[in-house]
Amino acid sequence: MDKPNARALVWFRRDLRVDDHAALHHALVSARQVWCAFAFDRAILDPLPRADRRVEFIHDSVVELDAALREKAAAHGVQGGGLIVRHGRAADELPALAARLDVQAVYTNHDDDPAALARDAAVRDALAAKGIALHSFKDHVVFERRELMTGAGAPYSVFTPYKNAWLRALQPQHLRAWPVEQHASALAARPADLAGLPGLRALGFEATNLHQLALPTGASGAQALLDDFLDRIDDYAATRDFPARKGPSYLSTHLRFGTVSIRRLADAAWQRVQGGSRGAEVWLSELVWRDFYHQVLHHHPHVVGHAFRPAYDRIRWADGPAADAHFDAWCAGRTGYPLVDAAMRQINQTGYMHNRLRMVAASFLVKDLGLDWRRGEAYFAVHLNDFDLAANNGGWQWAASTGCDAQPYFRIFNPVSQSERFDPDGRFIRRYLPELAGLPDALIHAPWRARPVDLAAAGLVLGRDYPRPLVDHDDARRETLARFAVARGG
Repeated sequence: MDKPNARALVWFRRDLRVDDHAALHHALVSARQVWCAFAFDRAILDPLPRADRRVEFIHDSVVELDAALREKAAAHGVQGGGLIVRHGRAADELPALAARLDVQAVYTNHDDDPAALARDAAVRDALAAKGIALHSFKDHVVFERRELMTGAGAPYSVFTPYKNAWLRALQPQHLRAWPVEQHASALAARPADLAGLPGLRALGFEATNLHQLALPTGASGAQALLDDFLDRIDDYAATRDFPARKGPSYLSTHLRFGTVSIRRLADAAWQRVQGGSRGAEVWLSELVWRDFYHQVLHHHPHVVGHAFRPAYDRIRWADGPAADAHFDAWCAGRTGYPLVDAAMRQINQTGYMHNRLRMVAASFLVKDLGLDWRRGEAYFAVHLNDFDLAANNGGWQWAASTGCDAQPYFRIFNPVSQSERFDPDGRFIRRYLPELAGLPDALIHAPWRARPVDLAAAGLVLGRDYPRPLVDHDDARRETLARFAVARGG
């Protein structure tokens, strides 16, 4: 096959795998020599805390990616293959590396985050100035950008019609893997001076508790989690809302950094949906929600920093010292509402929060404490291993009732009834709030309702061992309804 380019460079970003990789496939079939690169981008890394589980996850996954590329190159007789790793500003490093390798084109996959689009535009311009093309491909979602539009040619703003359109449009080719193996003979050896990977400390970061968590890294970790989940996917609909049960797939961090292909996950779910699996059907819907939020971000970038519905930017959120103290208590898991506090301690200790609890914790911040949803969104952005701008923003605006197809503002989660329903025996609460472990199941959801004798039997003093509630839920609910009524002109 005649190849248009002599040399090409593949720029890995949020796609840290070899198999089913759109940009890698297109580069291999288009060039006679292909190098692969990843940049630890200081524009992203420098503002992060020095102990960040995501950086460690990425670093481990890059190490595995390098080994996988070297193995594929060696299988075709190319020694010294692998990943070229840079540490600097990607907008500077990639054009310089492309020029150093004298490539005709750089291949990468789409990233629609606004900051990524600005970075890519700068890279495109820098490459063009050197006579190098930048080619970009869909890889991170099943449907993107303008692929699914309403009959009127507008983007969808309600999930159910979007999901129906997604399912109608889905064809086998949308889930077909991009073949890499048969074209891997084009992988090139790294120049000797470009070999080697910096260690975590060389990047300026410290080891975390990542390896003590049930979150294996790299493509092999994604495979292990997927194998485990497929054994129990049929039960997903019945187990997914209970944080003490092993219900979720736990693949969200792997999806975020592309150590597993979205096509592979959607295809696995779709095959089981055809067999009548209700669990697979519900899980596939969660993958569709992910696509939905990415197309919302593409069509409505103002959601970064603003409400999807502009009228709700008029809401007067609580502020001042008391509001700041409430925010600090929420962050620390000291609100006096056990399910909320257990959720916040989970994210602080592990970087993960169960999806049901994300809704409960977000609702509590916005509708019980009256705080701006953007404060919670920013906190999750720093602490979540699987932080994804589109999904995080979409989830927070859903809970705050300011977003696309959001929870109606008058539907307000009761943190106690949510606790009683989804952690009925208090197993999850006891795991993260051991100070409440001695309370009976019936009282652990609302300790302030316990009699003095019950508190004494549990060895618990409210206000000392565990806080009293920051707010009364019923009073907070009335204040929230009034707050939204003002914004709506009522």
